[in-house]
Amino acid sequence: MTEAADFNARTIAEFRANHGEVGGPFAGAPMLLLHTIGARSGKPRVNPMMYLADGDRYLVFASKAGADSNPDWYWNLRAQPRASIEVGDDTVEVRAVELDRAERDEKYRIQAERYPGFAEYERRTERVIPVLALVPVEGN
Repeated sequence: MTEAADFNARTIAEFRANHGEVGGPFAGAPMLLLHTIGARSGKPRVNPMMYLADGDRYLVFASKAGADSNPDWYWNLRAQPRASIEVGDDTVEVRAVELDRAERDEKYRIQAERYPGFAEYERRTERVIPVLALVPVEGN
């Protein structure tokens, strides 16, 4: 298991054991677990990540810690926008919608003000970090 995979596995276990609360670098931050299907592999994937609540939407940021490429989960959602998330003890079926540039800039600014690490991620890369809205699907 890679270091990143091991970190994610520990974070996922902690999230589930503590009703969505995680310590360490995520202490006090709103967290969710994103369930996608691998765009190339077709295998189920789970990624822990911070989110920004926006009405009934959950905004997630494809920062990849400022890397010059988008994270795999971003491509998974582009290939298959239907997904599910775990928030606290709840599982919610969602549809991913990428924000347009103006809304993306506004929401990213809010996230970077609350969590300065996101401002640092933006400084590390020349790409525009995508922001996706995870919108609950009717009938949940």
